[in-house]
Amino acid sequence: MELRQLQYALQIAREKNFSRAAEKLHIAQPSLSQQLAKLEKDIGVLLFQRTTNSVELTHAGSVFVDKAQQIIDMVGQLKREMEDISQMRKGKLVVGSLPITGSHILPLVLPVFQATYPEIEIALVEDSTAHLEKLAMNGQTDIALLTLPVDEPSLAYQPLIREEIELALPASHPLAASGGPDDEVDIGKLQDEPFIVLKKGQGFRQITTQLCRDAGFDPRVVFESSNIETVQSLVAAGMGIAFVPSMVSRAPGTPFAPVYRALNGRPHRTIVIAYRKDRYLSKAAEAFIATMLSVVRSGGDEHS
Repeated sequence: MELRQLQYALQIAREKNFSRAAEKLHIAQPSLSQQLAKLEKDIGVLLFQRTTNSVELTHAGSVFVDKAQQIIDMVGQLKREMEDISQMRKGKLVVGSLPITGSHILPLVLPVFQATYPEIEIALVEDSTAHLEKLAMNGQTDIALLTLPVDEPSLAYQPLIREEIELALPASHPLAASGGPDDEVDIGKLQDEPFIVLKKGQGFRQITTQLCRDAGFDPRVVFESSNIETVQSLVAAGMGIAFVPSMVSRAPGTPFAPVYRALNGRPHRTIVIAYRKDRYLSKAAEAFIATMLSVVRSGGDEHS
């Protein structure tokens, strides 16, 4: 049994198709099939059930893939530990982030980090909360910027920043003209309002739903989007209301800027730096976390 055969089996399991797996692995499909057949012969069990249209894991295959992923991950961790022990500064750091969160935080952090550690390559992965948690769990990202709650129990996290959640309204809405900036809107009074929300799988969608449920109702969703900027533009166009994190609020007078009001109790969300509990955290990852904490908590002064 060879390490590359484990990698081949994992890729086939991900793709459920020999042609796509071979393409991702940059080898010919016949070679991939031969290597899998050799592996199955060596271990004495069938890992995949081939059908006309797909490739499915057998029971033995499921057990094998789970253990193979652990082995591959441990090999990767071992390599990083050895690089740190030899005090090599070269390396690669994979950082996962929610798109909007990353667009506001990473431009402050990355220039500072790369000025200090110019030989460390940073790869960014932007995705939904649900997918980022899976990537971090599987060791496919070193760290990830997420919002609480973090549902995956295998992940540990450090709080990064806490920000207020605001109510975004069309300028024509009665609540947009009433009260001063410190006058809080009772969430319970929004029960009959049309809500514009992020799609399922996005962490802020869960926050919106929970805030409404805590006030005694489920939001009446009229539009969904995968982008909080689109949500705000739809609100400004009069299509509904939305909860938005203060980080992304638009300045008055900018195109498609909603009116923002404070919510009762001043609810907030917490952005965290997450990583797998049992995974070796490289010195590069530790340095990136330290840089992020320093820059964000100082308000980005290091960038100026």
